[in-house]
Amino acid sequence: MSLQGQKTRELYQRAYNVIPHGVNSNFRYWGTDDTLVIKKGKGTYIWDMDDKRYIDYRLAFGPIILGHAHPVVNARVKEAVDQGTLFAWTTPLEISVAERISRLTGVDKVRLTNTGTEATFHALRIARSYTNREKFIKFEGHYHGQIDYFMYSTASSNAKMMGSPRAPIAAPNTSGIPKGIADYVISLPFNDPEMLERTVKARWGEIAAIIFEPIMGNAAGILPDPEMLPTIRRLCDEYGIVMIMDEVKTGFRIANGGAQEYFGVKADLVTYAKSLGNGYPIAAIAGKEDVMMTVNPGGMAHGGTYSGNVAGAAAADATLELLETTPVIETINKRGKALMEGLDEILTEQDIPHVVTGVPSMFSLLLGSDDKPRTFRDYLNSDMDLYEEIGMELAYRGVLPDSDGREPWFLCEALSEADVDETLNIFNDSVKAVKK
Repeated sequence: MSLQGQKTRELYQRAYNVIPHGVNSNFRYWGTDDTLVIKKGKGTYIWDMDDKRYIDYRLAFGPIILGHAHPVVNARVKEAVDQGTLFAWTTPLEISVAERISRLTGVDKVRLTNTGTEATFHALRIARSYTNREKFIKFEGHYHGQIDYFMYSTASSNAKMMGSPRAPIAAPNTSGIPKGIADYVISLPFNDPEMLERTVKARWGEIAAIIFEPIMGNAAGILPDPEMLPTIRRLCDEYGIVMIMDEVKTGFRIANGGAQEYFGVKADLVTYAKSLGNGYPIAAIAGKEDVMMTVNPGGMAHGGTYSGNVAGAAAADATLELLETTPVIETINKRGKALMEGLDEILTEQDIPHVVTGVPSMFSLLLGSDDKPRTFRDYLNSDMDLYEEIGMELAYRGVLPDSDGREPWFLCEALSEADVDETLNIFNDSVKAVKK
């Protein structure tokens, strides 16, 4: 069976001829028979080139918080770009976006950029400049973008490469990274505050930052234990380390104020992207004034030709305005809760051990065990093959989460009660088909 109809297959072959593997991001590649070419999107749906409709739970890996081709956002962008797209000067839209981010999240200062990868990269540089230290702590399974420093012990790394849980190794998950970069990375298991504290006490003089995802956005939506984030905050305060909360996925998705609001913990630096622009390229580095003011024209560099570009800024301004003035998150949470409960009920009825992880706006299913996952290594003990089988059955039937269980199900405001019901019916059929 293949996801590709005739027109989709023809377009994919054209792509394959001129683009490596036919995709401009490795994560979009599902093999030569199942990689899609998309014709359009509207609301919670996307259509391939053969006009097959899918209920979209990938949502471009999370950015689409309102729905595809949202009329308010698109109209604001069209109006703005008619006046020009890039000026190498500040525009009123950039100011408005920074003010909205500050108001919603409580940060003091904001710098705009284009992607989550850029945001985390610049945040690490700010932390190093602020502390005059070079190394940093990251956690296994946490993903912080496509730069060499962060491509260690991510959700794409092999567990055997990461050593013992008591003596973890910073494992590169791609070729092409200079070996010396590993010297700057201290990789630790998540949700082990005791090990974190021992490491910080022993090595604090060389640690510039602790960077983390508050919810593991590339490892099945695993949540922090109640003491984990407060422990990071306390250790950063005690040892002069910069706390970087990577909210590229959680920002403006799990609450208007993001994970800082949801978990009640304030970071020194926060990175935003994805839901900030409902699909347009825009990101931000934000945080406390004394740390952010390390950036200055005569000292610590931050720049980017397209930073604060008009299209992205207009999209963000419209998206944040809707989040601030309408019940976007409440609507998503209502649908998400119904979906999580329904999926849980179906898996229970089909006698498949499982755990539902995450929060209503971004959640995951771990199959094969009833044990709550706390670390990336826990995820690797789940039945990933069974998840992929069910995921592909869903896709064939027109429901499209990622077939890789590491990637959460994402929800947008456009998802209706009828869409939830349709999803649950198709999920039930898919599970039964796989069990046969």
